[in-house]
Amino acid sequence: MKSIFFLSAVFVVLTGLLPHSDKNNGGKYQFILNADTIPASANIKAYSKYDFVPGEKVIGFEDFSTGSIGDFPVGWNTNGAGEIVTIEGKPGRWLWLTKPSVFVPEFTDKYPEDFTFEFDLLHGIINGGGISVALVQLDNIEQPQHWTLSGNRIHFQLNNANTGGKTGDSKSTVRKNSENETANSISTDLLSDAYNPLHVSIWRQKERVRVYLNQEKIWDIPKGLAKEAKLNAIVFYVTYAEATVQHYLGNLRLAIGAPDTRNKLLTQNKWVTHGILFDVNSANIKPESYGTLKEIANVLKENADMKVKIVGHTDADGADAANLDLSKRRAASVKTTLAKEFGIDESRMDTDGKGESQPIDKNDSPAGKANNRRVEFIKL
Repeated sequence: MKSIFFLSAVFVVLTGLLPHSDKNNGGKYQFILNADTIPASANIKAYSKYDFVPGEKVIGFEDFSTGSIGDFPVGWNTNGAGEIVTIEGKPGRWLWLTKPSVFVPEFTDKYPEDFTFEFDLLHGIINGGGISVALVQLDNIEQPQHWTLSGNRIHFQLNNANTGGKTGDSKSTVRKNSENETANSISTDLLSDAYNPLHVSIWRQKERVRVYLNQEKIWDIPKGLAKEAKLNAIVFYVTYAEATVQHYLGNLRLAIGAPDTRNKLLTQNKWVTHGILFDVNSANIKPESYGTLKEIANVLKENADMKVKIVGHTDADGADAANLDLSKRRAASVKTTLAKEFGIDESRMDTDGKGESQPIDKNDSPAGKANNRRVEFIKL
């Protein structure tokens, strides 16, 4: 097998944050933390400069809820191995990348000029080991032997801080028409053990590509992709996947279409967003929702006479009554946040919740459920 990426970084294997398999604990993996590890608490105020707004429609979503623990997920391809796991103290399910390999989520084989891609990244050990993610034009997406990045791509390495270190680094490489064009690197404490898991957001707008780690925009490359690039894959690559270097992916979301908040509210009297995210079965707003909240707040500030009704919606998982209550609490939480964090007068906002009663997509797939979990702003 030919090497997929030619990486210059050499990752040193040390000790640190170790995953622990306990067969008597339902097959879950338990983290043993270093004494110096201090998880960072998410605070929406920390995202005050965060301008990431997800695409308008979710076309790919993966939380590994439909696969079996211990199996490689359906809808993915690899030339190595991985398995779905649960982790003690961490919500949801994760894909553990168990071999040094390339991993391809098969959301689509035609990525448009405008899309957003998000995922959660969890490191079982903060050890100097790295993971890469690339937007690529593969020669043959169906056959791993052709997974060479010879055409157009933009590639980002995320290298963790060594055990006990405070700063990791990220490297970017732009390749156009089979020629390496630019490469650069930066340091960031967001790749230290204080931020784990880490939310990664990628925003493509034609040639321009931006990458965010939690609230920080670490890359903004205006000419990151060739004009003629026809992307057909997003790939992950790990150079080390051992007992002491482990990587996990969770909550991947691909969305297309640029949000048009102002036009939708002013001309269509309604704006639907999937960019306001909540903790599971909770009305607690995730801090990465800041960009979307700021977007609607700016429209309300520019149109001081406008009043809106905020309506929450859920997918069909769970009991009808519980979903109805949850949707109402989530709408109320959005109103409170817009008032408290953005200064929007509460008298301009009504709230309601419809639970699972008004789906806009089928509830038989992760992507469909993600589309149904939404917040609507209706002009009054």
